[in-house]
Amino acid sequence: MFKATRLLVLLGAALTLAACQTMGGAVLVQSTASAELTPDAATTIAGDMVGRLAERVGPGTTTIQLNPDGSSFGQALEATLREWGYAVATDQVTEGMDVVKLAYVVDDFEGGILVRLSTHALDLTRIYQQGTNGVTPISPLSVMERGAGQAT
Repeated sequence: MFKATRLLVLLGAALTLAACQTMGGAVLVQSTASAELTPDAATTIAGDMVGRLAERVGPGTTTIQLNPDGSSFGQALEATLREWGYAVATDQVTEGMDVVKLAYVVDDFEGGILVRLSTHALDLTRIYQQGTNGVTPISPLSVMERGAGQAT
C-alpha cells in the first residue's frame, strides 16, 4: 500500500513538471539588481545585453513586459530597450497583447557582475568586470533556450 501511494505521488510530481515544460510554464524570477553599478556601467551592460536579446527576439514587432526594481540597471535596461525599438510595458495591463515577459538579475559573482536576462523561452547570461576604464565582459555569452520558436 505504501509503495503504491509513493509511486502515485512521484508520478503526479513528474506529470506536473512535464506539464510546465510542455506548456512553456517557466516562472520568471522577480527582477533584482543587487550589485552596485554606476549609471554608466548600468547603461553599458544594458546596451550589450539588449543587443544580444535583439539577435533572438527582434525589436519593432515585440512588446516587452518589464517589471523593473527601481535600480539604475532597471532604468538603463528600460531606456535601452526603447532605444532599440521595443515597445516596453511596465505597469500597463497586457492581457490579450502579444508580449514577451522579461526579467533580469544583476548580482556580484566571484569578483565580477553576473547579469541574466530571462524570458519564458530564453536565458542570456554574462559576467562583467567593472574597472577604471568602464565595464567589460569577462565571459562569453551563455544562451539557454527552452522549447522551439520565438522567445516568449
